[in-house]
Amino acid sequence: MLDSVRVRLTLWYTAVVAVVLILLAVLTYFLYARNISQRTDSNLVEIADAFATTFNAELADEIGPDAPNKAARKAMVEHRFRDVLFVFQDSQGHPLLSSLDLPSAVRSKEHLTPELFASRDFQAVASLPGSAHPFRTIHGQRAVYRAYVRSLSASGRLFILVALQSLHPQRELLGDIRNSFLGIIPIALLLAALGGYFLARKSLAPVASMASKARTIGAANLHDRLAISNQRDELGQLAISFNDLLDRLEDSFERQRRFIADASHELRTPVAILRGEAEVTLSRPERSSAEYRESLTVLRDESQRLAHIIEDLFTLTRADAGQYPITPRDFYLDELASDVLRHARSLALAKEITLSPSIEPELLFHGDEALIRRLLLNLLENAIKYTSHGGKVTLECKKQSAHYVVSITDSGPGISPELQSRIFERFFRADKARSRSETDSGGAGLGLSIARWIAEAHHGQLELARSDTSGTTFTVTLPAPHQ
Repeated sequence: MLDSVRVRLTLWYTAVVAVVLILLAVLTYFLYARNISQRTDSNLVEIADAFATTFNAELADEIGPDAPNKAARKAMVEHRFRDVLFVFQDSQGHPLLSSLDLPSAVRSKEHLTPELFASRDFQAVASLPGSAHPFRTIHGQRAVYRAYVRSLSASGRLFILVALQSLHPQRELLGDIRNSFLGIIPIALLLAALGGYFLARKSLAPVASMASKARTIGAANLHDRLAISNQRDELGQLAISFNDLLDRLEDSFERQRRFIADASHELRTPVAILRGEAEVTLSRPERSSAEYRESLTVLRDESQRLAHIIEDLFTLTRADAGQYPITPRDFYLDELASDVLRHARSLALAKEITLSPSIEPELLFHGDEALIRRLLLNLLENAIKYTSHGGKVTLECKKQSAHYVVSITDSGPGISPELQSRIFERFFRADKARSRSETDSGGAGLGLSIARWIAEAHHGQLELARSDTSGTTFTVTLPAPHQ
């Protein structure tokens, strides 16, 4: 049960609400009890002061040794309050007169018994006059009282006045408040738990829906996406992120399917030629040595093309997995460019193409010399392949700011604008857009993909700078080492 996020959220929410309600109830109860106690003490002080004023006024009209008792009796009759009892004592704490001694017609309705005067709490009251705390709580047989003690003087004698007020109404009120809290808090927690569970269930419903939808998405329906109800909340952002992941997976699956299909097609062609040529050769028992040589030449060329395709595929596979070994070292980029240009002259001479170098000297570079050579050679071979007879290919190598820039420009027919964004895709060939005199000698469409990977592996970039009817320019940008 606790494995459910909704249940855990509901429990946490209910626990927090419970703590808040209990703390609020306890704080409210004690503040209210303190306020009642202060009001009771203040009321007793006012009653005792009023009694003392009346006592002093009546004392002036009385004469004789019993004048204090008579004045106290008249004051008790005049100050009759519900739940209030006056006790008039001598200086030794012996009761001389109390509200219980009054006639029933003028006595307070509070049921007070004489046994209260014999209690230990009441007997300790006589020591309170003049102290810093003239209040005391006295526990009777049927009720609890709050006592306030003050002194009275009459005819040179000291008397003690004790004003007692029953705490039964206050305690009854506090009991009602306590019982109210004990009844309201469980109901409030139950409503909070139900409301919290409902809100948690409603809030997490999109998560359950997304989980259910995600379980149905596989390789066959990667085009499906999660529904997004609110793009601005956290669940909407989660759905957007998951859909972005599906977009990347779909794109990866699509590229993988296209790669496998293109690779199968590219490998099937040379294999079919090898098989067909071998079957034709073996179908005739007697052939001349020239015919055998011609067949073997076809088999060799196609096996070399097949090996080249497999090597390029192996290179890209290891590059994608991050397992292709890169061995950087210091070398001069200008010398490497000149050497690559010399190796490409044989291909250019076959088509009477002019190779025009423009190479700055002393271009020290730190990188994998074999990979950079392959990068430049792929670009040069590509430029020569798509340049017609008698054309021109220019290789420019220079330092520009903090980078080395290598540009290879041909005078071919260019690449159509709608195909320029796809030229770095694997197995993509713009044969239909560029005229070639030797369509059968074209590669597998992996050269530019490998060239771009080599540039990026050296923290550089390869891009198509321009392509129109006057020719095409590829530009390689590589970081120059710090001096």
